[in-house]
Amino acid sequence: MHHATYPARAPLAPAFVEALSDRFRFECHLSESMRRQHGQSEAHFAEVLPDAVVFAATTQDVADCVALCAAYGVPVVPFGAGTSLEGHALPVRGGVSIDMGKMNRILAVNAEDFDCTVEAGVRREELNAHLRDTGLFFPIDPGANATIGGMAATRASGTNAVRYGTMREAVLSLTVVTADGQVIRTARRARKSAAGYDLTRLFVGSEGTLGIITEVTLRLHPIPETITSAVCGFDRLQGAVDTVVQSIQSGVPLARVELLDDRQIAAVNAWSAMALPEVTTLFFEFHGSPAGVAEQVETVAALAEANGGGAFAFSHLAEERARLWKARHEAYYAAINMRPGAVGWTTDACVPISRLPECILATRADIDAGSVPATILGHVGDGNFHVIFSIDPARPEEFEEVARINARLVERALAMDGTCTGEHGIGIGKQDWLEAELGDAVALMRTVKRALDPGDILNPGKIFRAEA
Repeated sequence: MHHATYPARAPLAPAFVEALSDRFRFECHLSESMRRQHGQSEAHFAEVLPDAVVFAATTQDVADCVALCAAYGVPVVPFGAGTSLEGHALPVRGGVSIDMGKMNRILAVNAEDFDCTVEAGVRREELNAHLRDTGLFFPIDPGANATIGGMAATRASGTNAVRYGTMREAVLSLTVVTADGQVIRTARRARKSAAGYDLTRLFVGSEGTLGIITEVTLRLHPIPETITSAVCGFDRLQGAVDTVVQSIQSGVPLARVELLDDRQIAAVNAWSAMALPEVTTLFFEFHGSPAGVAEQVETVAALAEANGGGAFAFSHLAEERARLWKARHEAYYAAINMRPGAVGWTTDACVPISRLPECILATRADIDAGSVPATILGHVGDGNFHVIFSIDPARPEEFEEVARINARLVERALAMDGTCTGEHGIGIGKQDWLEAELGDAVALMRTVKRALDPGDILNPGKIFRAEA
């Protein structure tokens, strides 16, 4: 399995274990089974177990746990739903995994202000179920039923980002526990502020390395009057990507536009019992007034037809739309399970949208020239796409081949002034590429990390390569 070697580490000091157990009692776990649940990831990284697991129920619990870890120099790694794809929650240097799942209270909904405040362990789907009667919704949708804290920590986005932005735009304020166990709030609920450094954005996307997010205040949006989904198949990958680029350039406010290549559609049909034609396909969603949606559909359908697209198949009913997007969200599992016993390796790059057709077509050609099956799908309205490789874990040469294809993909994206990760983050998997992408700016990031976490106890070993 990939990345099987993690640094050696000393066992926890008995005095620390005693202090942790005294403070957290039955919420402190040392059993191998509980540690194993917090030592695995959704991706291809080898498991690595924490030395202890603590379940936090309040911000004060988190603060007390971090303060104890700081006093003894013990690493502490926040754990939400465990759905991240770059090994973010793996305790690569051991220590305490602090599980936020019990911090799942919705603290306030301010419908007239279009915002809400939730604890970090609230899950995305639970929040939207709670909001339904207010006529508002939280649009950020990474696919997985992730926790809001984890989504903020990884600067998540997903299928709706082309219209509603990412967690960078969604977060108004955070409550954060710092490396010395202090509790800070990064901003008030005002829609804008020019008061000092933008600490909210500093912690959004920091992957638990600068502080542990315990509460999040989020922007909400009105549920659209009309929501229409449509599916359109294309005879060529180029035609599908061109349709998206031209739609964006025409000013169509697409809410969602997802590309699934022919191999991904075959996988989705098998996994989700769909019967879609097995060609490169776009999934659209249009939000707005009835007249506005009709106009959007008319424009995009005309562009699709000019680019070799078939007729639009529409879903107006909520349950039909839900089934369509459930199939899209299960695409990762669908792709991997095309090959029994396979391990998934998923990567994501993002480029300026004008370069997207070229980037995707070159990537598909690379995959086709190799031996490892892979699918392409993506949030193409943002210039963001993913490749899911299905690797035979008994064949180490396949890991090496995928690493080479992945390297070429990232180099191609960077040459187009894109990024090595549109939404998954750096974690363990993209550390080398961060340096290639941002150069001397990474040294400044390290300076911030050292200033805020001088003992390097907050999710150590993530984002930055170990310094020689």
